[in-house]
Amino acid sequence: MATIKDVAARAGVALGTASRVLSGSSQTSADSRARVLAAAAELGYVAHGPARALRRARTDVLGLLVSDIRNPFFSELAHAAEQEARRHGYTVLLANANEDADQADAYLQTFASQRIDGLLFAPQSTVSPQLAATVASGLPLVFLNRTIEGIDAPMYGTDNAQGVGQVLDWLRRRGHRDVAFIGGPDTISTGAERRAAYLAGREQHGISTDEGLMEAGDFLADGAAKAMNRVLDRGVPFTAVFGANGLTTLGAVRALRERLGVERAARIEIVSVDDLDWFEFASPPISAVRQDAAEIGRLGVRGVVDLIAGREATGQRVPTTFVDRAPKAQQ
Repeated sequence: MATIKDVAARAGVALGTASRVLSGSSQTSADSRARVLAAAAELGYVAHGPARALRRARTDVLGLLVSDIRNPFFSELAHAAEQEARRHGYTVLLANANEDADQADAYLQTFASQRIDGLLFAPQSTVSPQLAATVASGLPLVFLNRTIEGIDAPMYGTDNAQGVGQVLDWLRRRGHRDVAFIGGPDTISTGAERRAAYLAGREQHGISTDEGLMEAGDFLADGAAKAMNRVLDRGVPFTAVFGANGLTTLGAVRALRERLGVERAARIEIVSVDDLDWFEFASPPISAVRQDAAEIGRLGVRGVVDLIAGREATGQRVPTTFVDRAPKAQQ
């Protein structure tokens, strides 16, 4: 098993520098931090348990790092998690990654210096040296609605296969064959899972397999609008649009209205994963998969509290419900 001396030697820094970096201190240069964290990840360094316990006196504080606080899903999740944490005697430090892996790493470093007792994290992409160091430190960690391959941590999130299946069933009932799918990035687990479920089920639901109708955004409205415009530029006809999350759906609707005008855009049916408040007031109203963000937040807190107490924690997929707002007279 690698030691902190091994990490220091691999990184080419003094032992004290390696110790400060791995304990979360900000009193090191950016270059030293990068080298130490990369070395720790390469060597699979795990902090020594008793020494870690001495360094980490209990603070009764949890870190909550969400992907994008502007996303109503994560806002609701954060609120429920904070309330659940209070019931367990914990205060929550909330941070926003803004769908940016570098920003997430900066907050992971801040959390390390704050000596939090556990971390709830909705990650953006792959394992970074900073995340590897966080895992190696032994900090109790659970993932929220997203996961990262290669890290063994409980994940509490949406049953994406069920949710996409509900959308496909709805599209078939509505008689849609030509559907534009605006997804999220495959580097994010929810984007990859929803895309995979759609690809696996579209043919048996009678939906076109024309790749010209497929585009990936970034799970943000502006990126989704650009993706929707790329589909429109190809000139492939479609009668419905499936947005892979709420902000994606917002961007797609915006692009449709700007390019086609309000009346033509209204003739295209929209369906979404995420049920945003304004969907029922849109014209026409937007049908959607409703995720239970609050339950995911509560389960995540219970999971990390179990880990802090030395108990096992098992991840869970939370069922979705489908809200059908299509005009009843046309069904």
